[in-house]
Amino acid sequence: MERIVTASSAICLLPAVHRRRAAGAGPSRKLVFVDRLLVTLMHLRLGLPHAALAELYGVDRSTVSGAIREVRPLLASRGFAVPERLGIRLRTLEDVFAYAEAEGVSLRIDGTEVQVRRPRAGRPGRKAFVCGKKKQNTIKTTTFSDDQGRTLFSGVVRPGRMHDQTAVRKVKAEVDEGYRGLANEFPAQVRGPAKKPKDDAPLGEHHAWRGQRRRQSSERICVEHTNAEYKQWRPLQRFTGRRETYTETHRAIAGLISDRSARRATHRKPSTELVLARQPAC
Repeated sequence: MERIVTASSAICLLPAVHRRRAAGAGPSRKLVFVDRLLVTLMHLRLGLPHAALAELYGVDRSTVSGAIREVRPLLASRGFAVPERLGIRLRTLEDVFAYAEAEGVSLRIDGTEVQVRRPRAGRPGRKAFVCGKKKQNTIKTTTFSDDQGRTLFSGVVRPGRMHDQTAVRKVKAEVDEGYRGLANEFPAQVRGPAKKPKDDAPLGEHHAWRGQRRRQSSERICVEHTNAEYKQWRPLQRFTGRRETYTETHRAIAGLISDRSARRATHRKPSTELVLARQPAC
């Protein structure tokens, strides 16, 4: 009895061949990359809704949302610019500590927080982000800057995000009252504000304490100005998006701000010079 092979069964007997897509194939994009970048920057800077940007460019809302989801992670992964070091980016806290140790930079550390939306009743994590100080749902971030207020690193802080003790021993930092415990543990590296004397202390100690606090505040006011630069961007004034995207949004904005702050004139010359490993061909 002869075996009858149909067309469908013959196709199944053929070896599997992966589909190859030519360059440029797939659905055509309604926005070129420059427009997708501009849409993302407008959303990050002004906090415009996706629907408003879609009306501005004459496309669907899903097109704008897809463009922002595509470009925002690229901006967040760029890292932070280094003053007087074009082309070098700091992407982790290890990079920041290594740069501060190599260049002898005294870091300024300060925390800030941004209000976020409160989840609906019954959802998990409803009380996880409640700030006891502001009585609001917030996300706290920590900013590292140099003595001129130029951003070196900024990211979302969770328990233990300050890095390990080995890295802290290698740097010097100016902190505020919120980092009192860190200053007590590492007095040679982390300098906090002077402790307030007791009420029955001599009047001279109170005057000396005010003078020390004034000098310490003037030395670390630059990092306060760094956090103020973030507040000029609408999403970091009050974040209305999903909490899962806040870290990405914050790092994208902080990276853009670091590009601008790294171009400021510096008061000190770097201790090392970069030498090209290969001379460019003329």
